[in-house]
Amino acid sequence: MQIRLLRQVPVTLLMLPVVLPLTALAASASGNTMVVSAAPTGSGLSELDTPAALNVVSGDEMRQSAPRVNLSENLSSVPGLQIQNRQNYAQDLQISVRGFGSRSTYGVRGVRMFVDGIPATMPDGQGQTSNIDINSIDRVEVLRGPFSALYGNASGGVINVETQTGQQPPTLETSSWYGSYGSWRNSVKASGATGDGTQAGDVNYTVSASRFTTHGYRDHSAAQKNLGNAKLGVRIDDVSTLTLIFNSVHQEAQDPGGLTADLWRDNPRQVVSNVLLYNTRKTVDQTQGGLHYQRQMSENDDLSLMMYAGVRETKQFQSIPANFQRNPSHPGGVIDLTRHYQGIDTRWTHRDRLFSLPVAITGGLDYETMTEQRKGYENFSVSNGTTRYGTRGDMRRNERNLMWNLDPYVQTAWQLTDKLSLDAGVRFSTVNFDSNDHYVTNGNGDDSGEARYHKWLPAASLKYAIDNSWNAWVSAGRGFETPTINELSYRSDNQTGLNIGLKPATSDTVELGSKKRLGNGLLTAALFQTDTRDEIVVDSSSGGRTTYKNAGETRRRGLELAFDQQFNWDWHLKMAWTLLDARYRSNACGTESCEGERIPGIAHNMAYAGLEYAPEQGWYAGAEVRYLSQIQADDSGDAAAPAYSVTSLNSGYKWQLADWAVDLFGRVDNLFDREYVGSVIVNESNGRYFEPAPGRNYSLGLTLSYTFQ
Repeated sequence: MQIRLLRQVPVTLLMLPVVLPLTALAASASGNTMVVSAAPTGSGLSELDTPAALNVVSGDEMRQSAPRVNLSENLSSVPGLQIQNRQNYAQDLQISVRGFGSRSTYGVRGVRMFVDGIPATMPDGQGQTSNIDINSIDRVEVLRGPFSALYGNASGGVINVETQTGQQPPTLETSSWYGSYGSWRNSVKASGATGDGTQAGDVNYTVSASRFTTHGYRDHSAAQKNLGNAKLGVRIDDVSTLTLIFNSVHQEAQDPGGLTADLWRDNPRQVVSNVLLYNTRKTVDQTQGGLHYQRQMSENDDLSLMMYAGVRETKQFQSIPANFQRNPSHPGGVIDLTRHYQGIDTRWTHRDRLFSLPVAITGGLDYETMTEQRKGYENFSVSNGTTRYGTRGDMRRNERNLMWNLDPYVQTAWQLTDKLSLDAGVRFSTVNFDSNDHYVTNGNGDDSGEARYHKWLPAASLKYAIDNSWNAWVSAGRGFETPTINELSYRSDNQTGLNIGLKPATSDTVELGSKKRLGNGLLTAALFQTDTRDEIVVDSSSGGRTTYKNAGETRRRGLELAFDQQFNWDWHLKMAWTLLDARYRSNACGTESCEGERIPGIAHNMAYAGLEYAPEQGWYAGAEVRYLSQIQADDSGDAAAPAYSVTSLNSGYKWQLADWAVDLFGRVDNLFDREYVGSVIVNESNGRYFEPAPGRNYSLGLTLSYTFQ
């Protein structure tokens, strides 16, 4: 079946269900608002009732027989989500949703991420996962499709992480995990509450801390991370609560880089010589805090106010040859970056009736800002005629960058009949960039400049309830993705100033879907098509400067199926399959045409199957199989990582001894010792596309908890 996008449909048609109820509201009545708002704190989305492609994974599932180190460990059952461990903690996980974000060579882009309502994605669309504490996760929500656009810039998909809210009785937990390649993690968590949360003065808390260390599967890939997370809630009075959120992470990681196909086949654990010569590595320090105030203003009105601020410091040593760095326009091989970010999201929800129809309206304003001090240095120094590599040398870059976005938004939920409902929303997103270049020399001109982007982002979904356990929906929406500050930094042909001619990529999506409750399980299916204009691609890379351009159109078509079934109480089956055909519709590669080629970094087929026997006490065991098809590594299709399937097994035992609980488990990953590429570095200029995954590896874990009755 082919879905055709009506790209010329006026934005006002999608906005009509949003604007209409604002003109007149009649007598008060209760109703249920749906789904998405700018800050998804406490959204608690229902997989069955949400008229969008949504999967929810509980914190218990994230921690079950798992190392509890990476977000990628137990999210493979989510269709449409390609999340891969690079085995390189200096570059973060590789995450894409329906192909958005696949081109990122470091960090996360094209996908909006939130942790307890605080964005893990900066205003320019660049994000990271290093501060997510799996030990205290309550749930992970993965939203795909048109409604993702309501989260603003770079929201090809949305990953929302909510941490646990403390409850009675208080619990103290300690956990350890030991794995291959010198890997281990120790953690401790305390949670509890005074009262049941309904009386003024009631307090709840969850505090968690962990330390992770690994020698790494590959040479020069050691890493360590210290992570702390705290959540404190207070019931102020009968109608209002205040939640304090605090998070801090310190991470040090070596960077092994990628390998060519020949080097990978010869020895997947090796690194190229420059990696060792320049001692490539990265250090990250991040601390952030937030306040979330919620108040029930009346029987039909709710107020939510989210405020946050943080600082992230990054120091990275790259393996760029010294002769390249000596080019006057080169920014150097050492990145010294400090980012201060803060934001506020205010929203009001009102439930009422209009023309005798129940309707809920949520309106709000989201403001985010980030100030960046970016410096670059040579990754070598010369003393008494001797060159020392891997040390910070002379300054080559000094910028102060300011980025902010201001986004008003509104969303409505209509109950048209007993079976038919309409959800619609619109967001007007403004993203601003201002760069001040303080390093201006002969051969390195003034690259200061500013750019601003505006875009209406509408979305609408019509849902029909076939019966109480079966829903079907159709939805459409428009999203956009601005260039990051890195992509704006330079213009082609050695011209000075920001690349202000670079436009945002704009995507139109339509989706058909259905969800059916089967006993204790859920079967979901979604069929979608996304057409993107002004795709951002590399223009040129020389002299240490990479420039970008808008070139061509792309189309992503796909089918997602998922089945999650619990049977006989103790058995749990999860299955997922994604078919995604993502291609260039016009040439985006310059002289060598790539029209019709698949977009690199995206698997055409993904499949997952997992079966688990998990009683509350006693022996438990599980097995899972993951499959990824061939992944193209460059635009021209000349390089590709081969398809693979890997199998994992786990088994353990749970004891409940009065107030004590003990969980001991062991697991084997890559059971059949398959040699495969875990992720690719898209369009790597030296042809070192491949980041190898480990062979067969083993681990043991122990969790001990005590409940204070």
